[in-house]
Amino acid sequence: MTTWSEIKRHRVVDTGSATTVAKVDGVVVDPRAGTVVAFTAGKGRVVHWPDVAGIGDAITVASADAVRPAEGRAAGLLGGDHELLKKRVLTDGGDEIGRVSDLAFDAATGRVTELRTKDATIDGGRLIGCGPYAVIVRTA
Repeated sequence: MTTWSEIKRHRVVDTGSATTVAKVDGVVVDPRAGTVVAFTAGKGRVVHWPDVAGIGDAITVASADAVRPAEGRAAGLLGGDHELLKKRVLTDGGDEIGRVSDLAFDAATGRVTELRTKDATIDGGRLIGCGPYAVIVRTA
């Protein structure tokens, strides 16, 4: 399990040239699928999940071309309305649990495994959606 707080600001390294091609500055999550679909890498660019070769002390990609403008689902999810971090967490019953301070995901699949607040850890499988006001999770 990898957490956003562990990898934020990691370098994106091209394995072919062993050079840094970007730095990660955000994470794009598809709340309905419960998966990471991309990492933002500044200047309107992203690294789409399928282009991630590995996640460790750096995020590795096969070439610098992997850092590019968002396409497909990632493009539709970019922006504040779909940003999970720092948003309120509400249950589908309307109860507030806290604010998302971190998220954990499986580095092999991108599946969100946990949402973390100051006082709670919420199973990622409970994630239903995210909008401009809050992140919605199923009641436990």
